[in-house]
Amino acid sequence: MERFDAIVIGAGAAGMFCAAQAGQAGLRVLLLDNGKKPGRKILMSGGGRCNFTNLYVEPAAYLSQNPHFCKSALARYTQWDFIDLVGKHGIAWHEKTLGQLFCDDSAEQIVKLLVDECAKGNVTTRLRSEVLSVERDEEGFSLQLNGETVTTKKLVIASGGLSMPGLGASPFGYKIAEQFGLKVLPTRAGLVPFTLHKPMLDVSQTISGVSVPSVISAEDGTVFRESLLFTHRGLSGPAVLQISSYWQPGEFVTINLLPDIDLAEFLDAQRVEHPNQSLKNTLAMHLPKRLVECLQQLGQIPDVTLKQLNVRDQQTLVETLTEWRVQPNGTEGYRTAEVTLGGVDTNELSSRTMEARKVPGLYFIGEVMDVTGWLGGYNFQWAWSSAWACAQALGE
Repeated sequence: MERFDAIVIGAGAAGMFCAAQAGQAGLRVLLLDNGKKPGRKILMSGGGRCNFTNLYVEPAAYLSQNPHFCKSALARYTQWDFIDLVGKHGIAWHEKTLGQLFCDDSAEQIVKLLVDECAKGNVTTRLRSEVLSVERDEEGFSLQLNGETVTTKKLVIASGGLSMPGLGASPFGYKIAEQFGLKVLPTRAGLVPFTLHKPMLDVSQTISGVSVPSVISAEDGTVFRESLLFTHRGLSGPAVLQISSYWQPGEFVTINLLPDIDLAEFLDAQRVEHPNQSLKNTLAMHLPKRLVECLQQLGQIPDVTLKQLNVRDQQTLVETLTEWRVQPNGTEGYRTAEVTLGGVDTNELSSRTMEARKVPGLYFIGEVMDVTGWLGGYNFQWAWSSAWACAQALGE
């Protein structure tokens, strides 16, 4: 039976970073994962380039039933701290949009950074290790693995959420929390594409692959300005992924497909200059032609010239294109979701150490808890910050 100072379950972003920091603080650390290789979700992220943090990280970019919980960790280990570490490893990066930072080369560089940091801390890593059971006594925790037992005083759960089950996601962390009497909030898919009802689905399928700038808002008043993508299942793109975390089943979202112009003013000006121009061709100056044609077939855009467009029809058209109300059928679910909303209730945990208040020595970090960031590097920063806060506590 082997004994460790700390055992971390989950070799993703949070787990690897926590294990590395604890190891470098002089602890004997075991890092366990059921997969063949570490950082599987990292490799998939950011189109293979890993959007590892954001220049504008702030607590307001995180959803949680306790919105104050994330403040302490984010303030103590910031985006600048992780950017500094990336620089020390010689990884070139660039800002894409809205403060999103990506590797110039590949997400594999971030995985290598974490593997190298674990090596620096002499962390023992065991992959393809399934944790069959966890028991607790006055000595700490004993874990039954396939064929062996390991023990520790401090156990860190970094097993993530339910998103992307193809990469090994499981409810393991929630089950451990419930086993030790901690409250787990209901979970659902976040940062996920919408599916649509017919006839809107037919439109989306017809123009699948078309992307437009948009401003999208949820019924709770949350607004994002990002691009929207039509797909063969419904709506996607950054705008939709962002708003999906704030949308509830049955609700509508409101979309402005022309956020960069005053549509009424534009139509009035065009009518003066080109009265005989078709409305369809006029709108195609600012919207993809295929989208205009589809909306015309649905009867949402009249088949008229500008001089034939009366005041009432123009007002209806402006509302259609700038306050387009869509009621999603649902979402694509955990299969394509980037994150899981909900999870271990943060009221059960210390915001300074990530330790369970009722169960000394048990910690939760990263996605497994009820803290979910916006799209754009915010969830990686939560992984780094929560892992760092936990590692400091492990070493105390």
